[in-house]
Amino acid sequence: MGIERVILLSLVAMSLVVMASAISGTATFYTPPYVPSACYGFQEQGTLIAAASDPIYANGGACGRMYRVRCTGPTNAGVPQPCRGEVTVKIVDRCPSPGCQATIDLSQEAFAIIADPNAGKVNIDYVQV
Repeated sequence: MGIERVILLSLVAMSLVVMASAISGTATFYTPPYVPSACYGFQEQGTLIAAASDPIYANGGACGRMYRVRCTGPTNAGVPQPCRGEVTVKIVDRCPSPGCQATIDLSQEAFAIIADPNAGKVNIDYVQV
């Protein structure tokens, strides 16, 4: 019984470290078509994709990076409990300033995995994987 307890406590501690290293931000979504994109032109990259705001995009340095994005709560009173879970997405595009309204602009399909699309914008934690 002792080794199981040690393993369980280790797993809990590791999950807390991962959660602590996540960065807070916001997510919105954009609708198809997803091409052309700033990173891949007219090459399709699937639907679990995202556009990064300028600080993440880093002049194209984020192209191809994978991020795990988790909904943490609403940004407005419209949908009080929008969260559904988390998703891993690939950065394929840039969400340009000043028009970008979020930290990460998810594809419509990716946003629907983490939150109710009626919310439009949600608070998130994200981490590069």
